[in-house]
Amino acid sequence: MKRILFNWRSLFLIFGLLLFSLNSNAQNTKLTRKEKKALMETQLNQNFYILDSLLNAKSFVLEADFLQDKYGVRVPVTSNLNFIKVDNPDGVLQTGSDNGYGYNGVGGVTASGRLGSWKLMKDTKDKTYTLSFNLMTQIGHYDVLMTVNSDNYATATITGLGSGQLTWVGHLATVNNASIFKGQNTI
Repeated sequence: MKRILFNWRSLFLIFGLLLFSLNSNAQNTKLTRKEKKALMETQLNQNFYILDSLLNAKSFVLEADFLQDKYGVRVPVTSNLNFIKVDNPDGVLQTGSDNGYGYNGVGGVTASGRLGSWKLMKDTKDKTYTLSFNLMTQIGHYDVLMTVNSDNYATATITGLGSGQLTWVGHLATVNNASIFKGQNTI
């Protein structure tokens, strides 16, 4: 029978070289703080120009994560039932809840209509857009003031003929990629 002798020094040497090579490889993939900042700035610039084409095409959906009243009270909501859809020349404002009770069959109100005036302003320094437009529906005339950041965070405040207002807080999506469910139009 042949005996195999282990040379512990060789084993430790091989193990040490293996750890050293793994450690040196991991250090090559880490980014410095300056590189991370430059990468983030590049991503925000790209998002800014993508949002420009999306908003100018008048074809997007604001999927709300929160609804907020005029006093600042914020309520988390289901994003596929609470949205603002703009698909030139039409628009939809919808609120809903998971309980399903409401004028539109999804626990809220749905207002569909035609887009009116449209004003888009961009701030290249802060990388934000401010959009104001009107939506004329069968249940009222609504003014929408929307602010969109280059990180795709959006807020839209809706006012009507009355004194109330409601703010949708969420993110933008393309019409084709939005996961929304439109309820029945409210009378």
